[in-house]
Amino acid sequence: MAEYSVFDCDNHFYETADALTKFLPERYKSVITFVEVNGRTKIAVKGQISDYIPNPTFAVVARPGAQEDYYRKGNPEGRSYREIVGKPMRSLPAFQEPAARIELMDEQGLDRALMFPTLASLVEERLRDDVGAMHAVIHALNEWMYETWQFNYNGLDRIFSTPVITLPNVEKAIAELDWVVERGAKVVLIRPAPVPDIRGSRSFGLPEFDPFWERVVQHDVLVAMHSSDSGYQRYVDDWIGINNEYTPFANQSAFGLIGLWRPIEDSVASLICHGALSRFPALKIAVIENGSSWVEPLLKSLKNAYKKMPQTFLENPIEVFKRNVHVSPFWEDDLPALAEMIGEDNVLFGSDYPHPEGLASPVSYVKELEGAPEETIRKIMGGNLARLMGVSVSV
Repeated sequence: MAEYSVFDCDNHFYETADALTKFLPERYKSVITFVEVNGRTKIAVKGQISDYIPNPTFAVVARPGAQEDYYRKGNPEGRSYREIVGKPMRSLPAFQEPAARIELMDEQGLDRALMFPTLASLVEERLRDDVGAMHAVIHALNEWMYETWQFNYNGLDRIFSTPVITLPNVEKAIAELDWVVERGAKVVLIRPAPVPDIRGSRSFGLPEFDPFWERVVQHDVLVAMHSSDSGYQRYVDDWIGINNEYTPFANQSAFGLIGLWRPIEDSVASLICHGALSRFPALKIAVIENGSSWVEPLLKSLKNAYKKMPQTFLENPIEVFKRNVHVSPFWEDDLPALAEMIGEDNVLFGSDYPHPEGLASPVSYVKELEGAPEETIRKIMGGNLARLMGVSVSV
């Protein structure tokens, strides 16, 4: 173990094949199916085959940290995604079982981790036209997550899985929140995207969602906004004239890459500009696996908007950001610059293990903090998240 408590805000498990279907009510059984296509298993949502995740059974996965060199050095040779990631591996028990994951965490020197689903990130966007099915599938996933991983595994305060809350029906969202909190959840996952409905999409920062945010504050749970399919591929498609599915684990267009972080920038802006974070100043937002390159442009835009239209804000938006929003930068980001910009208390360590775009060794992240004061390292590598989660600094 390290000399300081290491709390990783961005670990993942790989779901088993029944994760979305085991607890799904009979009337929705046909919503999620697995089909064979040319000898490969694919997931289909309402009959539409998805390539969002190439192997949704996760029997074979990319090696953890396979893209480290790509993110450190770039891609001057112009290699394809497959060439960059290299040969895949058989999935380890620790990727799908909590007991084995605890053993692996001990080997890695990792004290605690938030544990996010992987396959689940495709659900909400592909069911945006059927919010009844969306709520049903998300609850089925949460039931499976609780059965398999629990929300605080064995009460050890080491693995905190992140149940998903979907927001189209506010009453159902509140009921789902109550359900997971009753079972020990200390953090929930909300997709950084406009909320879909038959009336049209809208911001979750609007007053109609206040009853949900009020309940979040009452329960004192952390809200994680993790990179997902936020539906922005539609806007990319409008520019390139092709109707594509968003496939994060495949080659992306340069145009799509330029706007990759617009969903989280818009999501945080909506919480601030539409007043949710001012009406509920105790809300705790953790932005995870979205890097930090979007932070400075957003702060500049908020500052400019506040200068020109202060009457439209309930309070200074920069102060709101620094009070409510916590950011997990990518390891290759400028960590000291981010800490100076938003405060070292608002920076969280996340490795994205065991995904290929993450770190092969989560604790190696500390190398990027070399030269920082010891207290700063302690905060970023675990202290800040422990405070937000309301758990002790040491295990």
